[in-house]
Amino acid sequence: MIRSRRLLPFVAGLVLFAGASARSQQPAPPLPPPHAGFAFPAKQTLNYAVDWRVFPAGIVSFHLEQDGDLERVSVTADTVGAVNLLFRVSDRFQSAFHRTTGCSDSFSKQTIEGRRQVNSELHFDYNQRKAFLSETNLVSRITKHQQNSIPACVTDSLSAIFYAASQPMTVGQSFEAPLADAMKTVPVTMKVEGREEIKTPAGTYQTIRVEPTADAGVVKNRGNIWIWYTDDDRHLPVQMRARLFWGTITFRLTSIDQK
Repeated sequence: MIRSRRLLPFVAGLVLFAGASARSQQPAPPLPPPHAGFAFPAKQTLNYAVDWRVFPAGIVSFHLEQDGDLERVSVTADTVGAVNLLFRVSDRFQSAFHRTTGCSDSFSKQTIEGRRQVNSELHFDYNQRKAFLSETNLVSRITKHQQNSIPACVTDSLSAIFYAASQPMTVGQSFEAPLADAMKTVPVTMKVEGREEIKTPAGTYQTIRVEPTADAGVVKNRGNIWIWYTDDDRHLPVQMRARLFWGTITFRLTSIDQK
């Protein structure tokens, strides 16, 4: 049986940037600013079908919209079919980052996973070099508040998917970024591995395959994760895959809406 409670955290990118090769014990690297001339979408929705092994497991939509200097990312993620009957998941995620620097402004989530219902908000205060987390369990009504030190600029696990698109991608090279993950800052290496032609329900794309890795995080030493970005100026993520110890999950782009 699929461990469905682990499906949607991946959907939102919570484990997209955790693996097994960065240097978590060393100071976090600086966040490289977006490449000069790169344009984040003014308004766009990317829709994906999610499969676990050969079975339909979920549907996911990423909506991007500009708001002043911020790029806002909103995600809806829901299980479907047999997976929904076994363990219903309906999650909502939001993040925002500064388009000129890549620095995350905030990250929040509202999760319904079986009987578990939790809302959380994470805010980054760069003047204080602090991240502030507020979390409420809607079932037990227990609320907790945490804070943690951060570098001068970090990305979060949702914004990072689209921030990474703003970086030059040269096969055989890599770039690093500090990721705010579970109230810790994890150095992440983005390895640009190669070019591939990828077929999705939305069409066939020439892509660049990128593997994010890190020494710490949600799925440390449990598998591999890849993202396929279009091999053009847009760097759209058209496919994502997590090969974990309990199975492989694949996201395939089904449609792009300019709205």
